[in-house]
Amino acid sequence: MTMSVPERKSGSEGKEEESEDESEILEESPCGRWQKRKEQVSQGNVPGVESASLAMDTEEGVEVVWNEVLFSDKKVFKAQEDKIKEMFENLMQVEHPNIVKFHKYWLDMKDSQARVIFITEYMSSGSLKQFLKKTKKNHKTMNVKAWKRWCTQILSALSYLHSCDPPIIHGNLTCDTIFIQHNGLIKIGSVWHRLFVNVFPDASVHGTGKQHRDEQRNLHFFAPEYGAGEDDYAIDIFSFGICALEMAVLEIQANGDAAVSKEAIVNAGQSLEDPLMREFTQSCLRHDAKLRPTAHDLLFHRVLFEVHSLKLLAAHCLINNQYLLPENCVEEKTKSFDPNAIMAEIKHDNRQGVQLKYSHVSPLELDKFLEDVKNGIYPLMNFASPRPHPVPRALSLSQEQVETVKTPTPEPQETETRKVVQMHCNLESNEEGTKTHLSLFLKMDDKLHRQLSCDILPTDTSKDLASELVHYAFINEEDSEKVAVFLEDAISRHRVRALASGSTQ
Repeated sequence: MTMSVPERKSGSEGKEEESEDESEILEESPCGRWQKRKEQVSQGNVPGVESASLAMDTEEGVEVVWNEVLFSDKKVFKAQEDKIKEMFENLMQVEHPNIVKFHKYWLDMKDSQARVIFITEYMSSGSLKQFLKKTKKNHKTMNVKAWKRWCTQILSALSYLHSCDPPIIHGNLTCDTIFIQHNGLIKIGSVWHRLFVNVFPDASVHGTGKQHRDEQRNLHFFAPEYGAGEDDYAIDIFSFGICALEMAVLEIQANGDAAVSKEAIVNAGQSLEDPLMREFTQSCLRHDAKLRPTAHDLLFHRVLFEVHSLKLLAAHCLINNQYLLPENCVEEKTKSFDPNAIMAEIKHDNRQGVQLKYSHVSPLELDKFLEDVKNGIYPLMNFASPRPHPVPRALSLSQEQVETVKTPTPEPQETETRKVVQMHCNLESNEEGTKTHLSLFLKMDDKLHRQLSCDILPTDTSKDLASELVHYAFINEEDSEKVAVFLEDAISRHRVRALASGSTQ
């Protein structure tokens, strides 16, 4: 009797099948944009979050994280529904290049249970902790320039959160909740940690939300006063100090799985060769919370502070006003330059001067630098006194305070928060010159663009036309002024050209 033995799949075939299995679509958002996959991810453990899966953003073509909070008791969910909606609406307003983006949320009601699903940015390159471990494993030391760049980005994000009105306290800042991308961009995750602790108490959520606070290996990131009373920005500064120290020494040694001791932290600080780096980290780790500096102050510490170059200021200016320029303006401009032409010269009386030619600046390097600035790798330090960013109160209320907040009646009108990233205006006069057709195209940051058009008569004033069009554009207040000025200028210039060419306009 013969027996046939099934052929065993090769390693590559097995991996391919596993990959296909992980990419299988398990669920889709109500709008059809987000598609949940099987693969589980870890993006900073947050209390209450039952699972975090990889998902696809079908509009942008990028991977995101599909997070779920499961309520086994629908009555408990119903009692907190308004509070949950308010919290998530507020989270969508937090906007900073060095903070993990919160995209969307929705509620899913079933027969026996309820879910809150929210989509966040996926940090594909992993956490800072993972990066530091790999660096140490390869017997490398931390590059001081990279350390300064990372500290600046983290402090820029903390300064933003702490300068909100009222301040937003992170409360869970560790090397596991800080993420680093392949281009050197740092992003802080788990900003919603404290909110979830308040809104999703363990008793009301299915399952247990294990926090980093409870993990032995992360206890040393938390300030001595953590949880003892009303926390303020100082607990984040202490956590940042530990992160900055770990980034410098790659790892603070602990005995086995036990928590990192105070002695180990002191020894790691003293091992730093640069006295300014030692002073910088020690100022963050002061036992007395009142003596710790603010994130804004730390940006101006001697170890980090540098006067911004004209190149960086110009790059920020270009990006902030990109809506006034065509998409490929840098590429088109650099093409027209003679590479041997002199763009700047430094003259000296007693010795030969220095000439800078266009050939000294690579257009590719310039594009890369602009992209890095746009992504948030080189944030501008705020020379002026910090101004508060208005953020809804629910972002930093305690659980008791949140319960007292009631939704106003009638419901307030929804405000437009999306930004205009680019605008184009086209004006065409008819053959008789009696009127002009205007088309305005506004490119929004959420890819849902605006297009408006109207006919302009010679008697219409540019200012009134601009104001009227902006009124119908459904854009935020900050962008309204920019678009109005842009339109007014475009209409005026068109009329000047029409007059110069002999048109009746």
